Amino acid sequence: MNEKAVVAILRTRPETVLDDYERLFELAGVRSALDPSAPTILKDNISWHFPFPGANTTPWQLEGTILALRNAGFEKQFCVQNRTVVTNAFKGTDLNGYWPICRAHDVPVLFNFRAEDMQWVEYQPKAKMLALDRIFEGHIRIPDFFFGKNIVHLPTVKCHIYTTTTGAMKNAFGGLLNEKRHYTHTWINETLVDLLAIQREIHPGIFAVMDGTTAGNGAGPRIMDPQTKNVILASADQVAIDAVAAKMMGFDPLSLRYVRLAHEAGLGVGDPREIDIVGDVEVADQNWHFAVGRTFLSFLGWLSWYGPTRHLQKFIFHGPLANLTYPVSEFYHDYYRWPLRERRVFERWLGESPWGHLFKEYASRGHLGGKEARAGEDRTDQNLAVDTIG
Repeated sequence: MNEKAVVAILRTRPETVLDDYERLFELAGVRSALDPSAPTILKDNISWHFPFPGANTTPWQLEGTILALRNAGFEKQFCVQNRTVVTNAFKGTDLNGYWPICRAHDVPVLFNFRAEDMQWVEYQPKAKMLALDRIFEGHIRIPDFFFGKNIVHLPTVKCHIYTTTTGAMKNAFGGLLNEKRHYTHTWINETLVDLLAIQREIHPGIFAVMDGTTAGNGAGPRIMDPQTKNVILASADQVAIDAVAAKMMGFDPLSLRYVRLAHEAGLGVGDPREIDIVGDVEVADQNWHFAVGRTFLSFLGWLSWYGPTRHLQKFIFHGPLANLTYPVSEFYHDYYRWPLRERRVFERWLGESPWGHLFKEYASRGHLGGKEARAGEDRTDQNLAVDTIG
């Protein structure tokens, strides 16, 4: 049975965003959602290693989360990154400005694919799985570091070509599944529900904070039309926060398969009529009229996972041929879309949006909101970020 769901929403602006994040956490009940005796994992979201607006956790979202948790008594925090076939975790951590924030606040950055940081162990879920046990033939493997720790997800408000919207539930995808996670794409909605069930078993507390200062409309999660919306959301209910964000974007939450399945399984509340909105409550009634766009690569993805060629996916993606598909995606995103199209969108955002101005200030200084970086800090990663902007 679904428990009472509360989603906090606030309007924000660059001058007050850190304070607004602290207030947001209080409104959403972070102290009761997380275990104060357990360490806390910060699972940010890097959908594209390039700092495209709306695609990735924002610097102020990361710093605001760290400060809000510290002020609520959650001292021990770790930022955990993952890689995918289309993103470079080190480059993404660098170009999006996470290194200096984590160093300034003594938050270690770990990578779930490095053996020195964590190991992948087999896990037998107590909950009945909808897809994962079948996909991985009864051998589900997750990082041992995640057991017994709180987790705070840091997604952004944006569309997604496979799930229509993406947020808190989808954010677990990278952290809990390894590079073979693309095996699940045909059953992505069921996979997200399975991952939420697993999280409820292994984490003493789960929380999500979603940044919609710049939201992503179109063929997300990378190639989008960034739109300034000036909102932030938080909740202990992963289903509810995704449902509220989807409704604001202009979608019926219960028409999204992953939201409906999770709601029906009692893993959260997906019906907006059953969710209590706190904070700037009128914001939840907005309709941004977002729509999922299509690109050439998204069409190829549809063919691979849902179209008439989906029956060939084992042959294509589970064997040597997979090594040919990755360079295609890398070339399309990093050597065609970014230099010829998306970089210009990013630079226009830097020059015209107040959030772009904040990002540029933060990237050039290596800190946010006037907070001095620690003396003697290595600035190599900051210089790379500035070079990208310049």
